[in-house]
Amino acid sequence: MRNLITGGAGFLGSHLVDRLMQAGEEVICLDNYFTGRKANIRNWIGHPNFELIRHDVTEPIKLEVDRIWHLACPASPIHYQFNPIKTAKTSFLGTYNMLGLARRVGARFLLASTSEVYGDPEVHPQPESYRGCVNTTGIRSCYDEGKRIAETLCFDYQRMHETEIRVMRIFNTYGPRMLPDDGRVVSNFIVQALRGKPLTLYGDGNQTRSFCYVDDLVEGMIRLMNGDKIGPINIGNPNEFTIRQLAELVRDQINPNLELINKPLPQDDPLQRQPMIELARQELGWEPKIPLAEGLQPTIDWFRKALAKKAE
Repeated sequence: MRNLITGGAGFLGSHLVDRLMQAGEEVICLDNYFTGRKANIRNWIGHPNFELIRHDVTEPIKLEVDRIWHLACPASPIHYQFNPIKTAKTSFLGTYNMLGLARRVGARFLLASTSEVYGDPEVHPQPESYRGCVNTTGIRSCYDEGKRIAETLCFDYQRMHETEIRVMRIFNTYGPRMLPDDGRVVSNFIVQALRGKPLTLYGDGNQTRSFCYVDDLVEGMIRLMNGDKIGPINIGNPNEFTIRQLAELVRDQINPNLELINKPLPQDDPLQRQPMIELARQELGWEPKIPLAEGLQPTIDWFRKALAKKAE
């Protein structure tokens, strides 16, 4: 298979590159390096099955590929709110361009959508049938609504042009290669703890999330692409933790003496987030294997090395 991975130098994309390259497939990595890093895919540069192209998906590109894994879009609030108009363009125009490519060359297309399409959910846990509660004018809407229109485009291309699509809704994912300034809660806590600073809880810390280790997530993504299920389908870890519990886990693994401090909750920050994954279990034979406490250790080790390298 000849695979195109948009956002292939990013956190999730680079782990997918690893899996496909290790399986002996051909990979074209497309990235504009806004949040991606060449260092993430350095091991494959020069390999005969690997090609790296610096390109922004908001502009069309002509390639011959069998499968398109569309992951390109900043996914953390700090990055997607840095230029919200560009974020919306990336979700809409980027998906439009990649679907157009898929249609032209007959490629199967997988969209990395998000649990953010559920917004601040009124239904808990969230099944794929839930239509969401999203503030269309809020500061997170560039990402939330961007991914919602991306899903719309996928299904319209399927209906109008019979494009082969797969849509996955990704819940909170963590692991090595997250950016230290990512702004998401796992990276925030680990970086603060490694620097010996208090861990910042927004709100009372009782809001919940479900954290999926990146290797589990990539396995679910590959099974969805290879299977017959179209989606949308939730891929995430159904074990629910409060943000306070996560902070305590990180603190216990790095420095149990650190303080926890509270700050106001950001606008539209969801109070609960937990996937229902019955569809993934039934249709893909997939469920996460790595518990949070186990997955945190290699993540902490990676951040420790990254911060040490940055200090040098």
